[in-house]
Amino acid sequence: MDQHKLYRTIRLLSEEKFKSEEQLLGHVLENIITNEAIPIKGGRIWKLDHAAGTYRLLCQYGEIEPIKKNFRIRVTDYPLFLQLDKKGTVVGTETNRYLRQRGIRHYSATGIGEKVRWKEYDLYQYVIAINADYLKHDMLYALNIVGSALTAALRGRRSETKATALERDLDKAREIQQSILPAHELRFSNYDLYGVSLSERVVGGDFFDYLQSAEDRDRLGVVVGDAASKGLSAAVQALYASGALRMGVEFQTKMTALIGRLNRLVNRAFTAEHFISMVYLELTEGGNGLVSYVNAGHSYPILLHAAGGETETLHATGQLIGPFPNEKYSTDFVIMHPGDVMILYTDGIVEASNEQREMFGEVRLVQKLREHRTKTPKQICEHILEEVQIHNRLVEFSDDKTVVVIKRAR
Repeated sequence: MDQHKLYRTIRLLSEEKFKSEEQLLGHVLENIITNEAIPIKGGRIWKLDHAAGTYRLLCQYGEIEPIKKNFRIRVTDYPLFLQLDKKGTVVGTETNRYLRQRGIRHYSATGIGEKVRWKEYDLYQYVIAINADYLKHDMLYALNIVGSALTAALRGRRSETKATALERDLDKAREIQQSILPAHELRFSNYDLYGVSLSERVVGGDFFDYLQSAEDRDRLGVVVGDAASKGLSAAVQALYASGALRMGVEFQTKMTALIGRLNRLVNRAFTAEHFISMVYLELTEGGNGLVSYVNAGHSYPILLHAAGGETETLHATGQLIGPFPNEKYSTDFVIMHPGDVMILYTDGIVEASNEQREMFGEVRLVQKLREHRTKTPKQICEHILEEVQIHNRLVEFSDDKTVVVIKRAR
């Protein structure tokens, strides 16, 4: 399940106009239950009553026996709720007699919204509980993404009336942001690389970089990242992550250790909904074409093989950077043969929509990659960005767009 795409789906659902937070949460819950890509049969939204130490039922949808209106559960009866602050989502066995009579034997709970201090614990203002036939790791990841997206939506709603654009600082911010981006074009060993990042606003949350330790010239790190927020806030996150990676790569640590440390730094520096999706890969000297990578919840890079024109994708090897400080990242690898082309991109490429709300999409991206695969990385980047901009030209609002193309030329 593409974590970043799921996050975007939830955010789009929550961007409609609602009279209250309760309406917003109910609308999103109803839609994710009917989403075929998310195997949820039913769900409930609970709201914290801080004074009473209870969660009150707000709404319920799906294939579940109805629970009486405003039904309450005590926080002290659900000790797993006290772990939501650290885990995001918990799974437990239902102990309430009335709820068991309604057919609920097991439950999941995901924290949403601001955290409130209750006794010595931090409790979420809302909890979303779901029913599903099974809860695999991907499903738990999905529930964590739902929680993060809805928390971001609630915060955005609360800040809309008081947030003001810091226009006088944006030009300087853009200048600083552009200064950290590397030169577009690079040649390393048997590989040619070219990258471009276009901000939709004056500053944005996309970034890419080429990273190499002064003590180890036989490895080249390539990173593409996307900060979840918008504008200046996203630019700050991108600057922070890029700077941390540049410092970290000098220690010549393994990729998993490097990304793990970055994850913990971002978790301490930013709130949970200000996460970063990112792909970090390493190219090495020599002719074996081994490319190792960590994909932290980012859009899947695409590798196009010159022989046969087949493609493979670099799937997630861990969760998003920031919300989950204890996440353990793993590495995977692919082999690039001479003539093979890999494209790394942010979701502003595949989710760029035309006036009919038709997205550019991964299928069209692969088609364009095949069409231009014999060209240089610079030409491939330029052609793809041109196609995306034409597709997106009549839409008033769109996302930042970043593309990095790697070609094994020799």
